[in-house]
Amino acid sequence: MQVNEYKPLIVAFCCNWCSYAGADLAGNNRLAYPAEVKIIRVPCSCRVNPMFILRAFQRGADGVIICGCHPGDCHYTSGNYYTRRRMAALFSMLDYLGIEKERTRVEWVSAAEGAKFAATMNDFVQTVAALGENKRLEDLRCKK
Repeated sequence: MQVNEYKPLIVAFCCNWCSYAGADLAGNNRLAYPAEVKIIRVPCSCRVNPMFILRAFQRGADGVIICGCHPGDCHYTSGNYYTRRRMAALFSMLDYLGIEKERTRVEWVSAAEGAKFAATMNDFVQTVAALGENKRLEDLRCKK
């Protein structure tokens, strides 16, 4: 008899120019991170609307991480500064809604940091797994 181990579903919004390339480098170097991390490539981290994060939680994500270029290294000059401000506001809103702050994270990962990308994803998955399933914003109609 097999016991099903809980594996959290993680949505990762990754900047095309740095973080997505970092994920690619992690794959090329055969650095492992969980398959439950679903990557969505965006042109810049500032293009991630806070509603995307709320929608991911509604659709069953247990955690959401936004990965972008390091501040000052953005391909679009100041996109990650907008991300930092927007996500600070979102985190206070999630706190108001009762969502644990550990379920969301913003990380800066460059294209040359494949090892950091894999380590960040592994750490985030462990953190979210310790919290358990996301029940707060879950829409039961979205379940399979």
